[in-house]
Amino acid sequence: MTFTLATWNINSVRLREGLVCKLLSEEAPDVLCLQECKSPVDKIPLEGFQALGYHHIVARGQKGYNGVAILSKLPLEDMGEMDFASLGHARHVAARLPNGVVIHNCYVPAGGDVPDRAVNDKFGQKLDYLTEMRDWFHGGKPERAILVGDLNIAPREDDVWNHKQLLKIVSHTPIEVEHLAQVQDAGDWVDVTRADIPEGLLYSWWSYRAADWDAADKGRRLDHVWATRDIAQAGHSSRILRGARGWQQPSDHAPVFATFDL
Repeated sequence: MTFTLATWNINSVRLREGLVCKLLSEEAPDVLCLQECKSPVDKIPLEGFQALGYHHIVARGQKGYNGVAILSKLPLEDMGEMDFASLGHARHVAARLPNGVVIHNCYVPAGGDVPDRAVNDKFGQKLDYLTEMRDWFHGGKPERAILVGDLNIAPREDDVWNHKQLLKIVSHTPIEVEHLAQVQDAGDWVDVTRADIPEGLLYSWWSYRAADWDAADKGRRLDHVWATRDIAQAGHSSRILRGARGWQQPSDHAPVFATFDL
């Protein structure tokens, strides 16, 4: 079975329903994982998605913030969710495809503005969230699994527009990068995007604050597609749909794609 998967922090699925439909219509991934849906599950506008062939959904939602959803042309089995760091947030949901592959859709906390847990509780929550993710994958080694989502960390030097300037900026600090690496090691996850595109600057997020995001190009790769080592070789055709950042009333994130032959 060959299927294409996309992950996208949509920054309100109700506000940007039209952009989701545009992506589904023009790019037609078999599975689309959304983060920051900002909607209770029963308020997610499914009618338009279903009209495009996406009849299956597994989601967890909250009013106004967080929220994760998996839309699929393929049948999905709900595999539950984890409340890492006991935040009470809808930040993780898992679903199994008919071929047995489990998809984890994750939205890691952003962490606030100051990279110091002593003065910024949100940064501490982010580190605790990642630590519990690590411990969970240590406790039950995943197999035939894919993990995607807005992980809110750009780990490599070429995942940010300026490595030295961002070393003290939340999302690229050494302690965050180390925590993410521990999660990756615990599950023996392979960064599929970088396995496909090993060299060069690569971004999936550009701030709303830039007057001209495209010209400034001060991006970060915060959105990721990982696969367990047993199936990582089946992943290919990775890409980031940069153009979506320029759509009308866009999310500040662009969708990330990968195709798997499983």
